[in-house]
Amino acid sequence: METVHIRDEFIKLGQAMKLGGLVQSGTDAKFLITEGNVKVNGTLEYQRGKKLRNGDTVEYNGNSIKIESDFKL
Repeated sequence: METVHIRDEFIKLGQAMKLGGLVQSGTDAKFLITEGNVKVNGTLEYQRGKKLRNGDTVEYNGNSIKIESDFKL
């Protein structure tokens, strides 16, 4: 499982997929998400703008990434 490090409180799903190397572009992410090919924390997700926070996982095509945030309130 690949770890995606972020500095902010959250990252949007499409951005995380691109940053984590699951897709080449945001457009690719958009189509895969809206077609129901991506899981967030084990559940199918259809919103590319879904906010991911520390500890969330994303799965696509047998690959997965985990979000790790250094954000403190």
